[in-house]
Amino acid sequence: MVRPFMPQLVYFEPKALEYPLGEELFKKFRDKDIEIRYTTSHNQVRNLPGENDFQRYRMAKSTLVVGLRKTLKFDTSKPSAEYAIPFATGCMGHCHYCYLQTTMGNKPYIRTYVNVEEILESAQQYMEERAPEITRFEASCTSDIVGIDHLTHTLKRAIEYFGKTDLGRLRFVTKFNNVDHLLDAKHNGRTRFRFSMNADYVIKYFEPGTSRLHERIEAAGKVAKAGYPLGFIIAPIYLFDGWQEGYKKLFEQLSAELAEDAKEGITFELIQHRFTKPAKRVIEKNYPMTKLELDEEKRRYKWGKYGIGKYIYPKEEETEMKDTLFNYIQTYFPKGKIEYFT
Repeated sequence: MVRPFMPQLVYFEPKALEYPLGEELFKKFRDKDIEIRYTTSHNQVRNLPGENDFQRYRMAKSTLVVGLRKTLKFDTSKPSAEYAIPFATGCMGHCHYCYLQTTMGNKPYIRTYVNVEEILESAQQYMEERAPEITRFEASCTSDIVGIDHLTHTLKRAIEYFGKTDLGRLRFVTKFNNVDHLLDAKHNGRTRFRFSMNADYVIKYFEPGTSRLHERIEAAGKVAKAGYPLGFIIAPIYLFDGWQEGYKKLFEQLSAELAEDAKEGITFELIQHRFTKPAKRVIEKNYPMTKLELDEEKRRYKWGKYGIGKYIYPKEEETEMKDTLFNYIQTYFPKGKIEYFT
């Protein structure tokens, strides 16, 4: 069982203490006797404790920077949503394959933003621009927001904010099971609560620092009972020895946990394992003992829109993977909806 995240080291940007959430977090960490430092900007966070890169990387994953989100222009977030809504950056999990490995570069610390009202006001403007269309906002593009929300309650505020809107919908995904504080949020069915699920083998070997499969399944049951629209991201779909049986067990266990009425309208997003050359270099540096298969010869190359291509499974294996998982979903969740496979 993974304990809820508590940083070992916290940095505050100067203006963060001018906001109620910044002040609240400062008192919380001071009372817990956690080391607090100050920085003019998160970019100045350097010299983290540790005798080598390996130790410093792990310390960064236990470091929280409390600051402001300066740019309130939202990135797009296809195919999941129209926009990414930025409440936090970084993650305390140690998933070997994670794309944040490369996008976060050598700054894998976690950041939380305290100017929540300004972020929500910006979301309101995006909704007004697209009216009368519904606008979906993805809250977990650059972080696992649930992983820190027991400290900040920013996500809970956002859920209740979107619960009052007519044209906004919130979405996020998590690998953590500390969801209890979100169960009584007044979501009014406007937030889709998704869990990242995988075969037990993948979670065990490639997702250290996250909740175990049975914990996520139990948390999904609680979320369904709280009336949230529910979804699952099955990612990364990874072909290990015995993968067909491993994924079948996942769907069996999920189906057994959820009541029949909760299965209606559940969404599934399926993403096969992929990696880039830069990601491979970072993964092998940060997790030198990983069992993750990163052999370019066993993959096919797919060009990416930013000029960096990725290595995905050969067509034949991709087809078998897709057919197998689609079949499991149709068997165990006939009223579910597959949103995409990529």
